[in-house]
Amino acid sequence: QVQLVESGGGLVQAGGSLRLSCAASGGAFSTWPMAWFRQAPGKVREFVTWISSNGAGTQYADSVKGRFTISRDNAKNTLYLQMSSLKPEDTAVYYCAVQFRQDVPLDDQRRYKYWGQGTQVTVSP
Repeated sequence: QVQLVESGGGLVQAGGSLRLSCAASGGAFSTWPMAWFRQAPGKVREFVTWISSNGAGTQYADSVKGRFTISRDNAKNTLYLQMSSLKPEDTAVYYCAVQFRQDVPLDDQRRYKYWGQGTQVTVSP
């Protein structure tokens, strides 16, 4: 049974930084491409960033490019999201997810099968 547990969320002022973690268990973490999504109140869940299984490849949504960095430590079965220069519009619940298909775009939720429970990030003005 694959389990994903996000942590590291919290309240931060605009311009600040946070690092999210996603601890995985129950499968071959090092073989999984993974992604971060987020969902703001009243909005649909949106793609944030993606990373290949070995960490060599990454993709970012335009809204976070240059401010967020995705990384992973396969020895620790952990995915990270370093967020800097945070803005109030980054406020959302952040989710990590495991890719299980490749026939839909990276930013399409149907590409992913396992999801964590989410961690709240709140950015104050």
